Amino acid sequence: MAQPAVEKAVAYSRSVYEIATQTQEELSKVVEGQFSEMNKNVASALDKAAKNAPAGSDVAVAAVKSAIAAANSAYDSMTKAAKQVAEIAEANVAAATTATVKAVGTNAAPKAKKAA
Repeated sequence: MAQPAVEKAVAYSRSVYEIATQTQEELSKVVEGQFSEMNKNVASALDKAAKNAPAGSDVAVAAVKSAIAAANSAYDSMTKAAKQVAEIAEANVAAATTATVKAVGTNAAPKAKKAA
């Protein structure tokens, strides 16, 4: 009796987890798109400012561009790390649910034999 209930609970949990994962992926795509658009706008504004800047401000402009590049690199690294963590978590959830279903199945089988 417990096995069908556990299997339903596991199936429900998997569905909820899949919905959460898909939502997170969609939100990530939106954030990445907005971040990319913001970077383009900042780069464009910086180029315009550099053209109109007084002589000798090249060093300041280069420093700002370097800071932006470093921020972009850090963002890319964090995004990659977050994706790896999500993949590991997904694999762990899949393994845990499979192990749970198997454990309930093996525990339910001996009880069914005893009852017979």
